[in-house]
Amino acid sequence: MSTTTISTATASEPPSTRSFPVDFVWGAATSSFQIEGAATADGKGESIWDRFCATAGTIVDGSDGTTACDHYHRVADDVALMADLGLNAYRFSIAWPRVVPNGTGEANPAGLDFYDRLVDELLAAGITPYPTLYHWDLPQALQDRGGWTDRATAEAFADYAATTVRRLGDRVTRWTTVNEPYVIANLGHLTGEHAPGHRDLGEALAASHHVLLGHGLARRAIKEIDPAHEVGIVINFTPVTPVGDSPFARDRQRVVDEFENRWYTDPLAGRGYPAFTTERLGWDQSEVLPGDLDLIAQPLDFFGINFYTRKFVAAIEGERGERGADTSMGWEIHPPALGDLLRRLDSEYGFPRLFITENGAAMPDTERDPDGRIADHDRIDYLRGHLDQVAGAIADGVPIDGYFAWSLLDNFEWAWGYGPKFGIVEVDPDSLERRPKRSALWYADLIRSGTLPAD
Repeated sequence: MSTTTISTATASEPPSTRSFPVDFVWGAATSSFQIEGAATADGKGESIWDRFCATAGTIVDGSDGTTACDHYHRVADDVALMADLGLNAYRFSIAWPRVVPNGTGEANPAGLDFYDRLVDELLAAGITPYPTLYHWDLPQALQDRGGWTDRATAEAFADYAATTVRRLGDRVTRWTTVNEPYVIANLGHLTGEHAPGHRDLGEALAASHHVLLGHGLARRAIKEIDPAHEVGIVINFTPVTPVGDSPFARDRQRVVDEFENRWYTDPLAGRGYPAFTTERLGWDQSEVLPGDLDLIAQPLDFFGINFYTRKFVAAIEGERGERGADTSMGWEIHPPALGDLLRRLDSEYGFPRLFITENGAAMPDTERDPDGRIADHDRIDYLRGHLDQVAGAIADGVPIDGYFAWSLLDNFEWAWGYGPKFGIVEVDPDSLERRPKRSALWYADLIRSGTLPAD
């Protein structure tokens, strides 16, 4: 991420249609806690999100992930749905406490059996599995010993990763270690919006390093099992745009950009933590031991990008730039920021084989077609606008190999509970019946044709 003003212009005016490479990866994404349910089934251990949801006032609607979408008991049906939509890839996460209930020690055979079945179902349907080893559901037993503020958690993560890869690695060859380290560190330990609900800058900084260290240790462990396995990481990006051109606005832009974006990309690229913001935060880096940065900076086989919106920073508190329309989350819809981000990542970091691992929108979903299907034309517009930016970046030579819509299903959206609807597939809150929305049919047509229509 650059610390200069982020342009809102694309490289060229888009043509009437955009074509994607024949071998482009088309998928949708979910995560374990958000869809699986079966919170205590078959030996699964407690996660920090189980504990967090049980704490009064943490979830907007008072809900939890006990049942979620009940994917644990509906794997075959959900994979059949993916096949009907024409997906050739599925990004999901593996629940650490389902595989190793206490975080360390004995693995849970029933937990591994579940992911065995999921992988086999996917492959039988011609869908490539893209598992993520950690998407926020830390075993509570590890949190009781300090969680990500404790270096031992990074070491335990590598052991869990090795256990999982040994079981599934004969069929799965592409592994994501961690999803969104920024969210793990800062929403979990600085703002307290996410589990474990702490509010301490020192904890957040320690967690940010240990999560990246866990990535590095897991990457090493996976490569020791089989050097042919591909290992990557997923980072969420929020491009930062200053309001006005004052020195103070630009200074704020640099700090926010470094803290939210470059804090993770710079170490992964072998540059260490951004010195300017490290000094501003007063972090002494005492958690960073000799050799840590080398582990973090091991070469990536692919790099995942989660993108939803951009952020404004201003010299005057409350001053706002010119915004587009918002999603139901209050997040501005501004597709050009994605195109700009992709070109900047390629030119400034040169990470190989980029994937858009999450991109999507929560929308009201109040309109229905005559047959009762949700007519989410606003979500279609969102997806079309962002995919146009992806296609434009590919045309400019950015090595983007695939796109995963967030999310396959309406699901548990963390601190917001079941209110926001990100899915391209509706899930009835009572029966849990799945029904593709209009956006799912649009996405299926795009996958079949490989060409993005203008409207």
